[in-house]
Amino acid sequence: MTLNRRTFLGTGAAATVALSAPRAIGASHGRPRVVVVGGGAGGATAARYIAKDSQGEIDVTLIEPSRSYYTCFFSNLYIGGFRDLSSIAHSYGTLASEYGINVVHDWAVGVDRDAKTVALAGGGSVPYDRLILSPGIDFVDGAVPGWDVTTQNRMPHAYKAGSQSELLKAQIEAMPEGGVFAMVAPPNPYRCPPGPYERVSMVAHVLKEKNPTAKILIVDPKEKFSKQGLFEEGWAKHYSGMIDRIGPDFGGDKVSVDADAMTVTIDGAVEKVDVCNVIPAMKAGLICERAGLTEGNWAPVIPATMQSRLDENIHILGDASAQGDMPKSGFSANSQAKVAAMAVRGALTGSRIFPAKFSNTCWSLIGTDDGVKVGAAYEATDEKIASVSSFVSQTGEDAALRKATYEESIGWYAGITADMFG
Repeated sequence: MTLNRRTFLGTGAAATVALSAPRAIGASHGRPRVVVVGGGAGGATAARYIAKDSQGEIDVTLIEPSRSYYTCFFSNLYIGGFRDLSSIAHSYGTLASEYGINVVHDWAVGVDRDAKTVALAGGGSVPYDRLILSPGIDFVDGAVPGWDVTTQNRMPHAYKAGSQSELLKAQIEAMPEGGVFAMVAPPNPYRCPPGPYERVSMVAHVLKEKNPTAKILIVDPKEKFSKQGLFEEGWAKHYSGMIDRIGPDFGGDKVSVDADAMTVTIDGAVEKVDVCNVIPAMKAGLICERAGLTEGNWAPVIPATMQSRLDENIHILGDASAQGDMPKSGFSANSQAKVAAMAVRGALTGSRIFPAKFSNTCWSLIGTDDGVKVGAAYEATDEKIASVSSFVSQTGEDAALRKATYEESIGWYAGITADMFG
């Protein structure tokens, strides 16, 4: 449903910059206006590329509530002790100072698609000619009985990085000797398919050093998961006897939690745990639903341009989009952002649009210098973004190759964050 008046989220976040609510100004009345909602791998990249490549022809506004953005990718390495928190934190200062992007630190809470405006929680609205939504994920209400966002401080999800990552790390390090860490893994589709299992690896790495008699329990609704053979090989090598996984055949899809009692109930059997990382089922960031752009939990897009299938003036990137074969990852969002940026520039300035091409790689760290990866190249068809080639690390690789893979991921992180934030 299209929103025709401002609505507000329950956060009540105050605007750092409050804008007035003029009518949307079309391209014929001055510089065309692009508004980008969400400052992650998709949104920050799109804003930077549009501002950089249009050379001042397009007015770009980026709406993002956080002053410091913590990347979800590599946040597991922070939990595992391989990175410090500051190394995954990034500011928007360069986007503003060097690229002329108007960075508004506020929540976008509604879209009036008729008036072409984005409403802000702090008051006022921002007009657009083209809108790019890259809000990431929200959680499906009731996905894990007994858990909701009011219990996230006792049972953190840590699937939006920053304070949740700090909290989960502190809980792991404070576990009693011989305690139990439980993870409730999400159903498909979800952000970063290997992410929960890299996290298990990083938790095991910490516990092996600090609490070697502790146990890890994975409660998983999926029959199989990304890089499963590689993770299971690594767990047997580095953390033998520490990790147990309960799949759907044994009740992994019938789970509830009690945050007060610190219990996990699996197909009727109650397990007392010391730390519980609940990663619920996911859906597109709420702004997509409020704008009337979702079908089910996700927002369908046209593959060649990342335009919404429900509104040609809006492009939807990254985790929030239903686009086909690409996983929901930072690399995917960054790749999609460049395609969308080119399409937006072409529509607003007449610049040339080249055929869309996409790529993705997901690296995971299993233990010290034991890195693995999976990836693919994609092209746009009428129906979806389709995989045309793929690769994955192999079991039994030697230590030198695994170390090189990990070092490759470090280089990629430096490159993608520079591509996002300048």
